[in-house]
Formats: sequence, structure tokens, C-alpha cells
Amino acid sequence: MLENVSFWKLTAAGNDFFCLDNSDGRFDDLLADPARSGQFARTLCRRHTGIGADGLIFHQRLDTTDEADISARIFEADGSEVELCGNGTACYVHWAFVMGHIPRDEVRILTLAGVMRGSPVDDGYTRVCISLPEQLRTDLQVPVGDQTLTCDFVVTGIPHVVTYVDDIAAADVAGLGPALRHHDLFQPRGANANFVQVLGEGEIALRTWEFGVEGETLACGTGSAAAAMLTARRFDWKPDFTPCDQSVRVHTRGGETLRVFFTVNGRGEIDDLCLESPVHLLYRGDISKGLLAEALSADSGG
Repeated sequence: MLENVSFWKLTAAGNDFFCLDNSDGRFDDLLADPARSGQFARTLCRRHTGIGADGLIFHQRLDTTDEADISARIFEADGSEVELCGNGTACYVHWAFVMGHIPRDEVRILTLAGVMRGSPVDDGYTRVCISLPEQLRTDLQVPVGDQTLTCDFVVTGIPHVVTYVDDIAAADVAGLGPALRHHDLFQPRGANANFVQVLGEGEIALRTWEFGVEGETLACGTGSAAAAMLTARRFDWKPDFTPCDQSVRVHTRGGETLRVFFTVNGRGEIDDLCLESPVHLLYRGDISKGLLAEALSADSGG
């Protein structure tokens, strides 16, 4: 039975996560069982009667540091494990620096999507360079109800569909979000649904319906990266947004701004894709014995 479990709660632009330290292997048996680990994450991420979060991140020990410096296992609020979460990884990098797990300014993070790079930025942001985009599909005509939406699709560690609106505040995210998320075009897994309003070159407003959370979140890191890159391509913005140059500014529902940098090579391919998120460590706590027992109970419904 697990006892004396501490957690650290963080937020990146309102996208909130908590970290659990598994460097001593105390969660290894739990993580070896997808049903149990899913139930554990669901119960603890539950709003109002759990810790409450968009996701849970386990800090994993590494047998060797040849490939990476730290390792993360990331779970969504519905208990599903995901390959990557941009804001979650930014929170994890910030936490790892605060906890002293990282000896230098830039760190290599092992995730199920591969090895990412992360580093703190002087103004309170944390930078994460994520998976290069894959499976790009543009100008999709997606029938939803009595309308047809023009969409672009890309995988930035996890799948994202992006559609474009004139007024982000009026966008029907609650209605169209689930329809896009479960649409036949994006099966078998589905996709996160992103709604973009272009505010000007290099500036967008974004709202995201996230799978795993199965609702709208205050921000989405990989969604911001996907939306920034796809919008720049669609509207023919200047092709070079490197970390040494200009970012695409992504205004989130949570009221904060994320920054996305990428470089397009001469063949029109993306060479790097980096996200900067404002990260705050909110508090540390201990999971009560009752909540921990519920999360570990075979009878818990989550």
C-alpha cells in the first residue's frame, strides 16, 4: 500500500497538472497495469472531489542518461496515457528544475513520443521543443451537422485538427468540438479540436477541445504549436519563426499568451518546433489516505 504520497500542482496558462515523484520506483507496479494506473489518474484528476487537474505526470527514474536526462509518463484526466503534452511537459521541466533533478539549463526529456528538449526562459516561461509535425493534411472539407468546416490536420506528438473562425468568443466549441474530436476522418483515435481566429500576422487566438479531458481547456500546448504552424502555412506568413527570431503569439482562453517558434527549410519542411509556456508552481500537498485508497481501489469508478 502506498503511503505518504506528496504531489506538486502546476499550471501553464491555466492548463493544470500535478507531478508525482517515482524516482524511487514506488509507483512501478501501478504503472505496469494500464487499468489500475488509468483509474488512479482518473480519481486524482477529478475536479471537486480529487486533486483536480487536466493531467498527471509521473517523474520516472532513468537507468542511463545517454539518451535523456529525465523521463515522464503523462496521463490525461480520463485516465488514458498519452505520448506527449506540451504544457504538461513544460510544467514537468519547471518542476524538475525547482526540485533539483536537472543539473544544467537545457534538459532532454524522455516521453512516449521520443526525446524532447526543455529549458527555462528568463521571463518566467519554460521552453519545450516538441515532436516534428507528421501526417499533415490541409484543406479538409469536414461535414459537421448542417455545415462543412474547412480544416487542417497534423500530429505534433498527438493529433490535432484545426478550423478557422471569425470570432473566437462566439465559436461553438462545446458543440463542434466533440463532433470534430470523434469525426470519422480522424479515426480510429480521434483528434483534439482547435478553433483559431487570426488576429494578424504572427498572432492568433485559440480555443481547444481536448481528448482525454473531453472538454475545453484553458490552454493546450501541442494544440498551440499545431495551430500556429498550420495558420502560418495557410495564410502564407513569413516562413521563419526561429527561437532567435519572431514567435507566433497564441492567446489562450485562460488569458495568457503562449509563444511558438518553428523553422521552415528550403523544401518547405519544419526543422524544429518549440513552444514557450508561462508556468507557475502553485502548491505542494499530501494526498489523504482516504483519497489514495479510493484511487487504488479496484471498486473505484473514478
